[in-house]
Amino acid sequence: MLEIKNLTACYGESIIIPSLSMSVPDGEIVCLVGRNGVGKSTTLKSIMGTVKTPVGSIELSGEEIISKKTYERAALGIGYVPQGREIFPQLTVEENLELGLEVNGGKGTIGEEIFELFPIIKTFLKRKGGNLSGGQQQQLAIARALVSHPKILILDEPTEGIQPSIIEDIATAIQRVNKELGITVLIVEQYLDFVLSVSKRYYVMDKGEITLSGLSVEANASTIQAKMSIG
Repeated sequence: MLEIKNLTACYGESIIIPSLSMSVPDGEIVCLVGRNGVGKSTTLKSIMGTVKTPVGSIELSGEEIISKKTYERAALGIGYVPQGREIFPQLTVEENLELGLEVNGGKGTIGEEIFELFPIIKTFLKRKGGNLSGGQQQQLAIARALVSHPKILILDEPTEGIQPSIIEDIATAIQRVNKELGITVLIVEQYLDFVLSVSKRYYVMDKGEITLSGLSVEANASTIQAKMSIG
């Protein structure tokens, strides 16, 4: 389980998240939704240790990680796909995937399950990452995060700039990652229908705080949308 308690996150002297508490149970897909600028991406950066978190606790599988460096958190089993994907355009697809192995000290191989999840990736191994479409780059970014066999996969706006047919492929892949590989997933997203369709649990964020939460199967999309529209 990923457990966040009373977390404060800052950029310089600006407090973006005043006090955040939420949990991501093992084996679940959990979504965090909200308008632009409410602190969703900052939450993920806090989990990865790339922003200041002077107050609070972040535990992974019962271990406190808030004082650990980003690479140490990744080595403990956090796979991260940032907003914008951040693939290396001049490297081939295969080279981008191999970078995912650096979390394990460069050891290991790219498992066949990666290509089963994303068949298009296998056909483009020698193509440069910058020559892929936006949807293909997103699939590559997720695949790269998976090659190290993380305990939890966190995704920041995975549908951003993606055509509808590819969004369906990504939704299917996320569900397979969860069910077949047993990987817990945390998704930050604005596309409400997408996350409610794939997740078990949801949180709504506004101004760095959770304003609504519950089980996705019981969610009222209109109520959530109204919460997201406030402010």
